[in-house]
Amino acid sequence: GHQNPLWADLFESLVQQGRALALITEGIKWWVAVERLTEIKSVFPDLTVLDDIKIPLKYRQTIHSPDECLVELLRSRMEVLGPVTVTRLAHEFQLADSKLEMALLKLEQEGFVFRGQYTSNGQGEWCERRLLARIHRYTLRKLRREIAPVPAADFMRFLFEWQFVTPESRLEGPQALENVLEQLEGFEAPAAAWEGDVFPSRVKDYDYLWLDIHCLSGNFIWGRFSNKNLSKSPVKTTPVTFIRREHLDLWKLLRSPIDTALLGSNGKKVWQYLVSRGASFFNQISGDLKMLKVEVEETLAELVSYGLVTSDSFNGLRALLVPGKFKISHSRRRKQNIFTVEEAGRWAIIPREPEDPSKESDGATQALEQSELIEIAMILLRRYGVVFRKLVDREKTLPPWRDLVRVFRLLEARGQIRGGRFVTGVWGEQFALKEAVTKLRSVTRHSKSDQLISISAADPLNLTGIITPGGRVPATINNRILYLNGEPVAVKNGKEVTFVKTPEKTEKWKWHQVLIQREVSPKLRPYLGKGIL
Repeated sequence: GHQNPLWADLFESLVQQGRALALITEGIKWWVAVERLTEIKSVFPDLTVLDDIKIPLKYRQTIHSPDECLVELLRSRMEVLGPVTVTRLAHEFQLADSKLEMALLKLEQEGFVFRGQYTSNGQGEWCERRLLARIHRYTLRKLRREIAPVPAADFMRFLFEWQFVTPESRLEGPQALENVLEQLEGFEAPAAAWEGDVFPSRVKDYDYLWLDIHCLSGNFIWGRFSNKNLSKSPVKTTPVTFIRREHLDLWKLLRSPIDTALLGSNGKKVWQYLVSRGASFFNQISGDLKMLKVEVEETLAELVSYGLVTSDSFNGLRALLVPGKFKISHSRRRKQNIFTVEEAGRWAIIPREPEDPSKESDGATQALEQSELIEIAMILLRRYGVVFRKLVDREKTLPPWRDLVRVFRLLEARGQIRGGRFVTGVWGEQFALKEAVTKLRSVTRHSKSDQLISISAADPLNLTGIITPGGRVPATINNRILYLNGEPVAVKNGKEVTFVKTPEKTEKWKWHQVLIQREVSPKLRPYLGKGIL
């Protein structure tokens, strides 16, 4: 390569040892290792040797073409350079860019070098494979060391803001509801909890018509998607989730076939009708099967509890949530917003992936492709910002962590997400969105202001016994948890209220009131009354 005045003494030492020599070609002085002399002579035939040095015989035999020699010279050079542009290499070799590009392409075909944009100079660069791997490892280690883990209470404060639960972060309008649905996609909560707690706690002045718009437009579909603890159960406690209709094929892979022998006679009859006729209106089902409307309604409730059917709008589930005696009572009083199954639109089968013995399976789900696992990984990151094994294991509709962790590592290697230790007291690998890391730091720096947050135990943010200390609070509709600055301080389990942290006398009544209060939309109170919640 070119001479460097600072290395003159070192070069002279190599010359005396017979390991290097100086050359001149086209007025440029070069320092060259003896073993590279053959390649240099082939690439630059018009050169002059300045040092009187004996060249070993094995280095004096020319056996390669000039192009092959240039490739070998470039190979040795790339082993020490790191990311470099063609322009720089052309300047160092005093050759045309096109010649260097051809040699680099040959090295690329061998897998010796990779091209890309590795620095911030905005130009295409080339780098030797092993050096690039080392640089990548060092970069990941550096990024991980930059992150200071936060305690569980600060992580809960972050989650309250990330999921729009704090008064300052709550959203407004129908578009806001779509953001919430995307964030909670795939999470299962009791059917009555969605409009009874989850949506009103995140969207200010929640209007049930917004949810119907998103369902009727085909953007989202509701239903039971997990197979764990599958049994006929009251609709209000049936675990229900929302997914984007465009992701239906993805979630379908996580659903195994259900044994329809579990269904009653009416259940089998309606099931077979929907399978053969496709999506049908309530009156169609009742008329064609010669069944009473109350029988069809009870049968649809059974099929919903088994995760077999859904309807075009959420009105169908609302109607099934209201006990019959409350419907009669409300109708006599001429109450508004009494939902009926006739207003639900069409009822249809929720598709499931058929069993395929040729595919490997894990429990109830078929093995997923890498692209499908990446999609699920991104859904989890949008939900929590920071993801680790404990969060994944609590959800019933997801593939196992051992499959997801591979794609999290891949996304980190691509630079799309961050890996490291973000939350203390949690073992195993942790991964986060870049914007979540920034927000986590921001929340940690903010001073604590005795913020009281009350959530339902059925809420996705019920992480007692997972993140926060203490036992798990059962994720039922009527249970609630009160947090003070991210720490659980009171729990309502059934009708019993327990203070985990002893409040001041002047604060006890306030804590109790905040704990038990629910933010139910006035438009939904006729059906989300004592009969449901």
